[in-house]
Amino acid sequence: MTTIVRPTLENAAGDGDRWGAIAACVVAWAADQGVSLRDAVVLVPFAQLLPEARRAFARDGGWMPRIETTQTLATSLGPAPPAAAAQVSFDPTLDALSAAALLRSQHWGAAWARRDTRGFDQAVRGLVATAHQLVRGAATLPPAQRAAHWEAARELLMPVSGPGASERLLARVALEWAALAPALATDRLFTAPPPAAWIAVQAGGADPLTARLLADAAVPSLVLDTDASDDDPFGRFEAQGHTAFAVCDDFEHEAQCAAAQVLAHVERGELPVALIAQDRVLVRRVRALLERHRLRLLDETGWKLSTTRAAALVMGLLQAAQPDASTDALLNWLKAGSDDEAALGALEAACRRAQIGRVTGLARITLEPAAARLWAAAAAVLTALGSPRRQPLSAWLAALSSALDASGALPVLQGDAAGDDVIKALRLGPAAAANGAWQAGATQSAMNLSEFRTWVDGALEQASFRPVASFDAAPDVVITPLAHAMLRPFGAAVMPGADDKHLGAPGTSISLLGQAQATALGLPTAAQQRRAELLAFVQLLALPRVTLLRRRVDAGDPLADSPLVERLALALAVQGRALGAWQDPRGAIALAPTPVRMSAPGAPELLPARLSASACEALRACPYRFFALNMLKLREDDELDREVEKRDYGTWLHELLFEFHTTRAAPADAATETARLLALARASRQAQGIVDADFLPFTASFESFAPRYVAWLHARDADGARWLGGETEIVMQHDAFGGTDLRGIIDRIDERRGGAAMELIDYKTGSAAGLREKVREPLEDTQLAFYAALMRSRTELPLTARYLALDGSKGLEEVEHKGVEASAAALVDGLAVDLRRLRAGAGLPALGVGSTCDYCAARGVCRRDHWADAA
Repeated sequence: MTTIVRPTLENAAGDGDRWGAIAACVVAWAADQGVSLRDAVVLVPFAQLLPEARRAFARDGGWMPRIETTQTLATSLGPAPPAAAAQVSFDPTLDALSAAALLRSQHWGAAWARRDTRGFDQAVRGLVATAHQLVRGAATLPPAQRAAHWEAARELLMPVSGPGASERLLARVALEWAALAPALATDRLFTAPPPAAWIAVQAGGADPLTARLLADAAVPSLVLDTDASDDDPFGRFEAQGHTAFAVCDDFEHEAQCAAAQVLAHVERGELPVALIAQDRVLVRRVRALLERHRLRLLDETGWKLSTTRAAALVMGLLQAAQPDASTDALLNWLKAGSDDEAALGALEAACRRAQIGRVTGLARITLEPAAARLWAAAAAVLTALGSPRRQPLSAWLAALSSALDASGALPVLQGDAAGDDVIKALRLGPAAAANGAWQAGATQSAMNLSEFRTWVDGALEQASFRPVASFDAAPDVVITPLAHAMLRPFGAAVMPGADDKHLGAPGTSISLLGQAQATALGLPTAAQQRRAELLAFVQLLALPRVTLLRRRVDAGDPLADSPLVERLALALAVQGRALGAWQDPRGAIALAPTPVRMSAPGAPELLPARLSASACEALRACPYRFFALNMLKLREDDELDREVEKRDYGTWLHELLFEFHTTRAAPADAATETARLLALARASRQAQGIVDADFLPFTASFESFAPRYVAWLHARDADGARWLGGETEIVMQHDAFGGTDLRGIIDRIDERRGGAAMELIDYKTGSAAGLREKVREPLEDTQLAFYAALMRSRTELPLTARYLALDGSKGLEEVEHKGVEASAAALVDGLAVDLRRLRAGAGLPALGVGSTCDYCAARGVCRRDHWADAA
């Protein structure tokens, strides 16, 4: 017969000994039952409670009972039987392979995998989760009752038609797969000789396996229920410690407040402090803040293995080996593993100069010797890994292991704790070869390189990295989940993430079983999970000092109080009390205001020897922009994106039109010239390594542009204009400039009126309306005036200048800069004055406004956004 006792376990004054009360209760019960404690077994809910329980019984003296969890007790009776090939192993990675092979063995499953890859992968995840759930549920029953249990489950999950038929079919597959699972280690608990007495400590709700062992036992049994009652879970709260609640502004504010609260407890000696990992991302940030203070941190939760540097090294290699890999992916991989910084810098500089967005484009540029050697070594590794064909997972893993070894990354991984976990998670070590079930699953699963990369990413995402901590003394801070904080002698607890998203929120599940089916099969339901979380929360409140924190917003989404915090507040209100006000322990620092105002630096010694049109435009639009970009030579690194942007398209189009005109001996009919322009475009893209997929956004616009351009060109031919040259570089010297030259490249120069005049044309892929606005005030348009000034140094012929807008939907639009020669003369005169002033030390204030600042590459350097008011 089982006796249930509910001892009083509150830590009212902070010096309560909960495990002392449990031990005293057990000793008294054993004496009353005439049971020798040395022959009894005490079962605790989880392994972290084992040392606490053993210390408590040791303090009482006399014989100690055997103190275990159900898992440690089962393990002591012998190892678990190994899973055969295709059986449920509770290894998520292996079981996913087995489930995928199981579904593909069915005709409908193979068709599903070909038709909808993502849907099939989701089905595999649901199948594995459901099978694990079913096996664990059956493991709580004695082996003799399993056959009847599986038959009842089959009756419950009979096939259906209509809505839900696919889910029911997958659930049936999961059921049959689960029924074939090998016996778990805990099955021995039902067949081993029973102890003299079973004693179970219950926290966070009843454990089904423990409850079954005690129910079927023919020996005295005791359950010490330390949980709150369901009727009034907060009813005993008036005897417990102080609980404060804080509402923070955002993620970083909450992390700082939580870290400060932990440090305050440590400084007061309220040790150890439990940092509850309810929001694991936030707690990882809190851990980073605490590590700066050299605390003894014990992390029982860890973090995803995929977020470690070791995992990034492996994923970087696989990303760089993809057939369409970007240059950024290659450089990221090399930066993670290469020690030759000089060669790596030279390779990156060459890629940025030539704007090589894809790895395949490296074949068309010449590299410096050091960079060439680095690229050759990297290419050898990537080529050996980048097989284009499908092959078994085992072959891919062998290739990955060889590539890591050849690149020098494998020894790095083997010498790192996280790297060792990566090797184990991916089965790159010798232990995988000895696992028959794994070898069978890896051999049967065929995939291409992209699918293999996805598989590796998923395997690393499912694994966790827990750093090993070794201390000479007890830890100051223990990072633990809420469910593992129960009955532990913490001096204080800090729980960030006490919001409606992370605490008390409805759980998500990928199981294929509904709540009614789970209840009928004796499996944990959502209601039971919510109750377990509530009981664990109430257990936490028994600690002498508890701080709950939440933030108002999470990635832009508003957050509210956790439902459990709201229930606690209501329970306190009934008692005429309220949650304690949180006192921010962070120190205040007084800072004297230092207003920032517009600066006007002068640096005549930095004046460049040559000015371009863009430099002159910067000087006129905003002198500080000229100072930052042309005198200090600050530059933004060009992105190596694979996608062709509008600027890249414009550069390519300029080069294409130049090639078209240099190879145009004489006008031809419109169809012929359009076809030639399109052919040149295709050849140009191939020569530059531009993949069709990257150029796709501009393909349609260019195909419509080509006939419009030819039509415009024929109209100019008829008007007597003739192409003289393009991409013409001119350097101009002027005595009034004091030694500074002007340099520019003119897109196109035409002759008009039989050579009696010249016309300068600048191609633009922007809006014609913007160009018209630009030349509305001729003296405000620097570019065409600058080109006219350059051309005036070459010829005495009359000059005209215009922009040619190439993006017009109905045709190309010309926007003329009227009176460009007068504008050019004014530009030269004004520039001479400006250069004299700069050489004399004149300041360069940030005078830009409006769009000048909106698209300025030096935005932020001038601190304009932080200027104080003039007052």
